[in-house]
Amino acid sequence: MQAEPVDAKALHGGALTRTLARFVAHTQWRDVPVAVRNEAKRSLVNYFAVALAGAHDSTLDRAVAVYGRFRADESTTLAGRSERTDMLNAAALNAMSANVYDFDDTHIPTIIHPTAAIAAALFALAESHPMSGKALLLAFVLGVDVACRIGNAVSPEHYQRGWHITSTCGVFGAAAAVAKARGLDEDAIVWALGNASVQTGGLVETLGTMSKSISVGNAARNGLLAALLAEDGFSGPDAPLEGDRGFLRVSASHPKWNALTEGLGREWELLKNTYKPYPCGVVLNPVIDACLDVRRGARWSLNDIEQIELKGHPLLRERTDRPGVRTGRESQVSAQHAVAVVLARGKAGLDEFSDAAVADPSLRMLARRLRFIDDLSWPVESAQVTIVLRSGERIAHRVHAARGSLAAPLANGELADKLHQLAAYGRSGVDTHALIERLWNFETEHDAAAVMRLARARTTS
Repeated sequence: MQAEPVDAKALHGGALTRTLARFVAHTQWRDVPVAVRNEAKRSLVNYFAVALAGAHDSTLDRAVAVYGRFRADESTTLAGRSERTDMLNAAALNAMSANVYDFDDTHIPTIIHPTAAIAAALFALAESHPMSGKALLLAFVLGVDVACRIGNAVSPEHYQRGWHITSTCGVFGAAAAVAKARGLDEDAIVWALGNASVQTGGLVETLGTMSKSISVGNAARNGLLAALLAEDGFSGPDAPLEGDRGFLRVSASHPKWNALTEGLGREWELLKNTYKPYPCGVVLNPVIDACLDVRRGARWSLNDIEQIELKGHPLLRERTDRPGVRTGRESQVSAQHAVAVVLARGKAGLDEFSDAAVADPSLRMLARRLRFIDDLSWPVESAQVTIVLRSGERIAHRVHAARGSLAAPLANGELADKLHQLAAYGRSGVDTHALIERLWNFETEHDAAAVMRLARARTTS
């Protein structure tokens, strides 16, 4: 299905929300281009990689314990863990696990991490409401399109005002995806989006803390709940997105209305999705690449460094100027830590963004030598690191397109390697070879939940 661009005159009566709902209701698998289908599978490979890595993080251990007090049953799998829980709690906990290390995918125009909430909701649903792999992929593609289009409409102001866009827009994507998987009609999908609109939440202030995971988990859980309520006739407003007090006007001063529907069915937001090679905020990827290049073949020591200059788009400073971080979680969004640890160790894995790494006094000293240089003309995907030595020598390297960006995407083999490595880090004993094979052929699966069962822990940590 395709839709023509819509201008502000179409705002009355919920025309934009209804256009999105109609698109979700009527789009079929045959309407989805092969490139988009492939990207959906790539997103799921990455999803299981990061979910298995984060499954036994202390955030998840605490959340599983507390959520477990309120579980309704044990019908649903937790990725990388031996416990089981109910559908709603599983959606929340699996979304938390996939996002906890900031190693998940990124929709470049908005910096939304779409898959954590949407895939978690769909796989939780699939264990109680059987569906094929093809049906789940279709619902996933549409959910990502909805979430990211809403994000496009409020970006960049929404994030700048302090809203955690992965959570606030992710709930709409999860609701739309589940609504499609359940075969809801246009009216019911409008209701699902309305039910999602009153469950948006998430603040940038929580980044680097356990609290961030609550809103990411809620995006999956609440989106799932929103669609299930709509399926049972739980109605909502006609214009939850564009209404006078709807999500777009409340969360942004000047929403881009056309972003919701322009190119619908022709331009797929999933093709703007990227996958991280490092467990940190996506704007740090070019910084890490540059540090690795500066360090390669170096004939200087860390003690020779007088200052480190980091040049990039102002968004880089806005999101990562975090000196004196205290935890590994905070370090994932700290340029000071990222630069120091990569220059010192020559790598950037999960161990480099851990509590132990943060506690290293030599890294703290090096981090204090960093200063930012803003340049609005530089793209977000670019950064330059300059080492100023005590001798006065300057050694610089600029990265124009970070590894893992749209211009330099991770290959399928690299995504598979990421899954192997992160599953090993999570110590779940999952057969990653079998899991990867099933994911690359996911559209042929008769039971979409089969891969989720493969992702259940074989061993306890």
